[in-house]
Amino acid sequence: MASLLYRLGRFSARRAWLVIVAWLAILALAGGAFALFGGTLSSAVSIPGTPTQTVADELSAKFPAASGGRGTVVFTTTNDSAFTDAQKTAVGDLLTRSLSLEDVKATTNPFDTQAQIDGQATTIADGRQQIVAATTQLDAGQAQLDAAKAQITDGQAQLDAATAQAEAAGQLAAAQPQLAAQQAQLDAGAAELTAQQATLDEGRATLTAQSTTLEQGASLLDLAAEIRLVSTDETTAVASIQFDKSLNLVSAEAKTALVDAMDAAAIDGVAVEVSNDIASSIPEILGPGEIGGVIFAAVVLFVMLGTLIGASLPLINALIGVGVGVLASLALSGTVTMLSVTPVLGVMLGLAVGIDYSLFILNRHRVQLRNGVPLEESIGLANGTSGNAVVFAGSTVLIALLALNLTGVPFLGLMGTVAAVCVFVAILIAVTLTPALLHLTGVKILTKKARARIGRAENRSRLPLKPMKTVRAVVTVIAGIAVLLTIALPALTMRLGLPAGSSEPVTSSAYKAYKLTDDKFGAGVNGPLIVVADLAEAISPDNLVSEQVRIGTLLKAENNVVAVAPIGASDDDLLLAFQVVPADGPTSVTTEQLVLDLRGMDIAGVTSLGVAGNASGNIDVSEKLAAALPLYLLVVVGLSLIILIFVFRSILVPVTATLGFVLSLFASFGAITAVFQWGWLAPVFGIHDPGPILSFLPILVVGILFGLAMDYQLFLVSGMREAYVHGTPARLAVQRGVHAGRTVVIAAALIMTSVFAGFVFSNSVMIQSIGFGLAVGVLLDAFVVRLLIIPAVMHLLGDAAWWMPKWLDRILPNVDVEGAALERSHPGAFAGELKPEPQVVATTSV
Repeated sequence: MASLLYRLGRFSARRAWLVIVAWLAILALAGGAFALFGGTLSSAVSIPGTPTQTVADELSAKFPAASGGRGTVVFTTTNDSAFTDAQKTAVGDLLTRSLSLEDVKATTNPFDTQAQIDGQATTIADGRQQIVAATTQLDAGQAQLDAAKAQITDGQAQLDAATAQAEAAGQLAAAQPQLAAQQAQLDAGAAELTAQQATLDEGRATLTAQSTTLEQGASLLDLAAEIRLVSTDETTAVASIQFDKSLNLVSAEAKTALVDAMDAAAIDGVAVEVSNDIASSIPEILGPGEIGGVIFAAVVLFVMLGTLIGASLPLINALIGVGVGVLASLALSGTVTMLSVTPVLGVMLGLAVGIDYSLFILNRHRVQLRNGVPLEESIGLANGTSGNAVVFAGSTVLIALLALNLTGVPFLGLMGTVAAVCVFVAILIAVTLTPALLHLTGVKILTKKARARIGRAENRSRLPLKPMKTVRAVVTVIAGIAVLLTIALPALTMRLGLPAGSSEPVTSSAYKAYKLTDDKFGAGVNGPLIVVADLAEAISPDNLVSEQVRIGTLLKAENNVVAVAPIGASDDDLLLAFQVVPADGPTSVTTEQLVLDLRGMDIAGVTSLGVAGNASGNIDVSEKLAAALPLYLLVVVGLSLIILIFVFRSILVPVTATLGFVLSLFASFGAITAVFQWGWLAPVFGIHDPGPILSFLPILVVGILFGLAMDYQLFLVSGMREAYVHGTPARLAVQRGVHAGRTVVIAAALIMTSVFAGFVFSNSVMIQSIGFGLAVGVLLDAFVVRLLIIPAVMHLLGDAAWWMPKWLDRILPNVDVEGAALERSHPGAFAGELKPEPQVVATTSV
């Protein structure tokens, strides 16, 4: 590989303009592909096969009226006064017009619906009064009827007595016609009373049935009493927008059209805010913060290299690489659903590795030029040595990023693939465009002072002659580990989730909608749940309301449930749907526990109870990603061990490198948790509403920091190994390896940190947390683990650090990452230098 890259470097130098034009043409083609085939980005995070998606699919199949994603639009008066009739009419007209927009299935007029709810309460109150009045009338009628019955009974007794007297006097025959007439009169009266009693009983049964129906309706109304669409002060109203498909399937164009329609409403005296379900912000791909990070990187490059040409060359390479990688990836956004954070991650990684990869080749070339190596030969040799390490270290990053596809999470796999494309382009540019630009700049890559001393012996740096003190090494290891473990402590309480409206920029419509809803209606209204009960037997229409009351009452009895409202039944009467409003917001611990409690309920007559909704979907996504993290971490850690065993032909060096990676990783998690979840230093980083950590952030940080750890470990420890195999004592070799590589490691770490830190001030909390996590991870891994702990551990291990079983040493291939064989085959490369100092070549990447 080193020889191939050597020839590639010389070819690129000789055909410099051809290479430059070729890359510019590739950049133009990528831009054209994006213009022709690029689509819009999505802000909805979803994973197929989750319990929430299963419930959504069931609703779509059995209960289409209740299926489809939902979002809200909040209307509030600008002068904090009650809505006028004209304003209510304008809001209603706007919602009606919205029905003509793409993917919008239904809208809910908050004023009409609230009026119906209030009317139902009035109807129930009136109905109860009517039932009381009717009951009073029935009771009075019953009393009259009972009195008439008593009269009939008394008349019958008197008639029976008269009949007995007539019979005793022997005059029964003479009195019989009169007695018979009286008896007929009494019988007719009794028959009439019996009929009146039947009528009365029927009326009472009807009244009882009406009362039962009324009380069942009252029970349903009581269950949903806390659900309001118009605030009690009548200054704010929430309208529901229902789509004909799940939110993650609604096109960005359709959401944008809805937001535009709301923004253009211009209702006098009314502000319109759209929830983040519909209007979540798309992060800027390159904002002021990111530009500031690049400027800081340019300053570091200038300080290190001493020339504007030298400082600009890595930046030019990185920008071209980012342009090619990101534009080519965005060209796919028209055919695949791409999360809005995906291209930003590509920019982030492309800039960082693009600058550093070019820097390492450029730095090696500068050293060789100062030693008197001819220009073209120096370019080829730098490409074959440092470029070889660039390819190797970049390959480890590619593997880590592409391994994200193993998590089984489609959007995360796509993010890893796009990032891998940007890293791959950065590698190609480093080993082709860098040599071409170096040829054009010639010796001007050096300062005037350095050019005046080309080939002189004084250019060679002085090597350390003594190893570090053992006491210092012990203190460094203990202190370094203690610092990392302390920073990692907050990670023990890390909670994973997805951003809600509270994490949107404070000036955004989504944030205002979230806060208005929270303030006027309660936090839980921002994350209502859809609960679906699958019944064992079909419910009859007569029993529907009573079954809704029974199940709804059980749901309301769960902890942290504020209200339950029935949605309806499926066409086959085997499914009942309810809206459940939790006590707290969609990202709260209590809401997460509520979803689990609802799914675990055992209700008689219900075969299964499913939960759907945006809050439930976010919880499912976070759980699946958290479950995928251990396996991914195991794969990455195992891969790092194998790769380092090949490179360093040692057992303990890979183990210490991997343990250092794990320490810096969890320290990064701790810092992220402290700032974004606990709210420490939140004002400094612009975090206005701390909450759960982005659910896919840990996996991303694992993959990216893995590549970083490999690169810095390669850069420093390969220098130690090269000195050791050339006969330097093990502990002294540690010092010489650090001496040879520390300047470039520090510069590279500062550059990468500045690029990542620039994204901390993005308008998206997702980008903020990713940038912060990677910036902290770079600082801790480079300055604490690689520059302090690893050298101290290597010192304490001494010769044992390079031990390997002989049988394993025989079967392992020789991985010449440093390109030492290439150096030996070009002895003239060091003409003018008394004795070549071991030159360590590796790369820094993410």
